[in-house]
Amino acid sequence: MKRFTAVIIDDIQDARNILKMDLGDVAPEIDIIGEADGVMEGVKLLAKQTPDILFLDIQMPDGDGFDLLEMLPTKPFKTIFTTASDEHALKAFRFSAVDYLLKPINPDDLKVAIQKAKDSKDSPQSLEILQENIGRNMDKMERIILNTQEKIHVLRLTEIVRLESDVNYTKFYLTSGQRVMVTKTLKEYDEMLSGNGFIRAHQSHLVNSEHIVEFVKADGGQINLTDGGYVPVSSRRRGVVMQALEDL
Repeated sequence: MKRFTAVIIDDIQDARNILKMDLGDVAPEIDIIGEADGVMEGVKLLAKQTPDILFLDIQMPDGDGFDLLEMLPTKPFKTIFTTASDEHALKAFRFSAVDYLLKPINPDDLKVAIQKAKDSKDSPQSLEILQENIGRNMDKMERIILNTQEKIHVLRLTEIVRLESDVNYTKFYLTSGQRVMVTKTLKEYDEMLSGNGFIRAHQSHLVNSEHIVEFVKADGGQINLTDGGYVPVSSRRRGVVMQALEDL
């Protein structure tokens, strides 16, 4: 079994100890090669050690995880944030496609995050958008990261016309005519984009209100969009859609 290395940076000793124990249980192939209790100590440690994975707390007495990352000339590791943050911050993580673990850490979530860390690398755009969004009003998000097998797409929400469910996948229809398939459910994006002008018109369709041309009431209801496409409106969502359009 291939071995991996990790560094843990967290100001709480108990949190570091628990994470080390959990790693021993779910990922014995990972060797902990260092730990630090703050930003400056973390920077010094990472100047000497180059782990495959960095477990990084956000809020620490001498700064936050973003301060630490900005001080590093290169980041040749996968970053997994460990946080006790509220729903606001967690939504920002989801927009940015950056891995995070919510404290207290669930071992199953830890296992999934580690597998993702082995399979991918952080993109500078992901961390940039996370930092941009972390302090933003969640109703005013501007950009989102879509991470596919082929590439990382950095999109403005205005570029998204609509989303369509495909079982456990979601297809994005863009103003450019491009279509992007992502391995997340429409339900996840509905929760993420709620409050940002997106309307769930149907079990299988989420539309950007900025791209709605008209709502046709006949035959159950249909929304026509700026790209020439259209989506049906389900009977159970008809009232919600009409109210959302009135509120625009």
